[in-house]
Amino acid sequence: MLNLEVRTKLSQEEIAQQLKRFFGKGGLGLEITEETPQCLTFEGGGGHVTATLCPEEGKTRITLVTQEWDYQVKKFASGLP
Repeated sequence: MLNLEVRTKLSQEEIAQQLKRFFGKGGLGLEITEETPQCLTFEGGGGHVTATLCPEEGKTRITLVTQEWDYQVKKFASGLP
């Protein structure tokens, strides 16, 4: 299990769209099992990815928790501005 926290200048909405493109259909193909403005959970391949989004001083803090998708989560996080 991996728990990773990153900050980005992107808005919550922009991050949510990027998460869906990367982990959802058209990306890794994981299924969205929970979706709120602050939280997205994807499941598939025997694991899951949960992203919690929190506005913080003009930026957005993203907490990513995953099981079985560590490499992909690190790749997603490293590509954020």
